Amino acid sequence: MGGLTNSKPVKLRRFGGTQKYGVAAKDLKELLRKGCKQLQTPVRGSRICTYDDGTELTEDYFTTLPDHVELVLLSGDEAWDGFASDVTRLLLSPDRTSDRLLEAAKDLIGNERSAKRRRQLADVLLDLEDRSEMESREDDHDWFQGVSPRFKTKSAYMKYNCESRIRGYVKELEPVKKSSQEFAKAASGLTDMLKADKYNGQYFDRREKEQNRLCSAQGWFTCQGAFDQDICKSLHSINPYGNRESRIIFSTWNLDHRIEKKRTVIPALVAAVQNRRSDIVVNLPYFYGLLFTTDNLKLVHIVCHKKVPHFLLCDSRKLYKRVTKDKPTALGREKGRRIK
Repeated sequence: MGGLTNSKPVKLRRFGGTQKYGVAAKDLKELLRKGCKQLQTPVRGSRICTYDDGTELTEDYFTTLPDHVELVLLSGDEAWDGFASDVTRLLLSPDRTSDRLLEAAKDLIGNERSAKRRRQLADVLLDLEDRSEMESREDDHDWFQGVSPRFKTKSAYMKYNCESRIRGYVKELEPVKKSSQEFAKAASGLTDMLKADKYNGQYFDRREKEQNRLCSAQGWFTCQGAFDQDICKSLHSINPYGNRESRIIFSTWNLDHRIEKKRTVIPALVAAVQNRRSDIVVNLPYFYGLLFTTDNLKLVHIVCHKKVPHFLLCDSRKLYKRVTKDKPTALGREKGRRIK
């Protein structure tokens, strides 16, 4: 009776199988013997690993496992890389592109209790449903659900999406325009530059040249990391061109100003206009770059968007341009550069 009480109940499946069998054992040796008998596998050369991450069991590790943990019985050269092996098996199946594959993946998610595992499998499912190679509304009706009929291609909508975000920054200049004639002139000059650049919608348009876009030619975007980091340590990435859900999720990603526009850039612009001497002009292209281009904008996953003061200042050496007889006072527009 005592032996039964000390036995640990587990769920065991065969490599490549989906059916689970309940087995109770007091140690690894007994589990291996019972498991091989249940699954009709020779004990010699067999071993057991965890379903989640593929860790092979030892006697000591077996004692630390929780009741009803999921395990996999292996034999010969079989290897298990964790639950991702189930996904790999689906990807390698002959029905790789069929509805059966997607249904199988959804069923896999539905049967899992672990929240972390469900989330990871859901991410895999999004990849399985990737239709990024499709571009037109006619080819991918689902992607365009909720999108205005005037957009016929994914790239056209994504370009508009970027334009809309950057247009929003223009509203921050309204208080500047109303404060004085000089401020209004400066704000109008910045707006004219932005209009000439078509609101920099090229950042989200995968049809643009590589140096002008923030995504790959297939539509993949990579998080550029928080304002105070060089890279995203979590390696966040997304392809909003792939499916409707990814498009919607991408709306939570932010174009974040490294040097803050409200706390720093716009106040610096106001001060520059106010303190300008007669022999210098405000360097509008510099402020344009800070407000509307990837000179100062970083594309970041919502997790990497730190909503705290950035404490980064404008370069005081670039606020003005000196007026000379040899050069016109009207300053040429400078194209934005991507942050590296």
